[in-house]
Amino acid sequence: MKPQILTIPIRELASGDRLRVQVYKFIGSQPGKKAYLQSNLHGAEISGNAVIHQLIEFLITLDETQLIGEIWLVPVCNPEGTNARSHHFSSGRYHIYDGKDWNRIFWDYEKEDEDIETFAKSKIDLEPEEIKTNYRKKILQSFEKLEAKINSPSGVPFGEKYRYQMQSLCLDADYVIDLHSSTNKALDYLYCFRSREESARAFLLDYGILMNEYDGDAFDEAFLKPWLALEKRFAELGKPIIFDIESWTLELGSGMEMNPESANKGVLGVKNYLATKGLLKIDSLPLAETKKHQISVRSKDKMKKYYAPVGGMVKSRVELGSFVKKEQLIYQVLCFNKDGELPKVVSCCAECDGLVLDVSTNYGVSEGDYVLEIIEESYNN
Repeated sequence: MKPQILTIPIRELASGDRLRVQVYKFIGSQPGKKAYLQSNLHGAEISGNAVIHQLIEFLITLDETQLIGEIWLVPVCNPEGTNARSHHFSSGRYHIYDGKDWNRIFWDYEKEDEDIETFAKSKIDLEPEEIKTNYRKKILQSFEKLEAKINSPSGVPFGEKYRYQMQSLCLDADYVIDLHSSTNKALDYLYCFRSREESARAFLLDYGILMNEYDGDAFDEAFLKPWLALEKRFAELGKPIIFDIESWTLELGSGMEMNPESANKGVLGVKNYLATKGLLKIDSLPLAETKKHQISVRSKDKMKKYYAPVGGMVKSRVELGSFVKKEQLIYQVLCFNKDGELPKVVSCCAECDGLVLDVSTNYGVSEGDYVLEIIEESYNN
């Protein structure tokens, strides 16, 4: 099966060169759900590109009858962020012009939907699929109004134009998967939302973070938040509905790395998830162990970041992926003062039992710099 390939101009630079993104559309012989996957929204987080490359190679081997619906793949979805450099380091988490996080700029329909309760009441007697069709139409109609502002003589900042271009590709999807990795060094895990925890098993990862607080500005949040709000309204009206609409952020390993193990986990998980959702019709998928797979899902408020209390050099830091106990030494900072005194070592201990999920790449820290992150999790020796 060959994909349809769409190349989209993103931005014209001062030099006259143009930045573009490329979309690979795989469309099955039978209509069905749409899955949208993108990678590299943050410049240094490149591992998702390896995942998409392997998915393209895999889907090419299928025939059209083995795909129900369509799968859209967008590697290197933020060329401006991907190209950002500082000496040997990739950066690209923030727009260098306005300082905004590339994954905190997206349009959230729920913030504009003032009549969501009226809509829910008016559709209370309809079947869930018909409700979903009507609500999606409302979202898309509201989104399309943004184009007039973008094309107006006064124009808009690039971030607004960029988000419009990217969200125009996915707002009609049923499943959205945003492939990230840590800016630093991290384990493989995913972010998920309420009532979708069971689906998280299909990705076959060991750890998940449940989003209990979110503002809708991140890519996965902006897609799903309106649907979560609608589900809440129907529940309050005595008609609980969980729409077959999901979004995920997969965090696959460390920044500036194409770690084969993380990429392979991502590929297997995505294929298994798409098969679970009925898009892939393959004898070997979904895997038999999917329903029994144990994923440790913890609320996002259980994640604790640790920041250096003094400036200096980090030493004796616990290993990524290790379990620590409350009051256990987790790192030390070798501090070279300018007070006419000998150097000192400052020790930092864990505030709770937990798993070391993420650690900084740079061992040189100023006071207040990030050092590591622990997710609270009790365990037995």
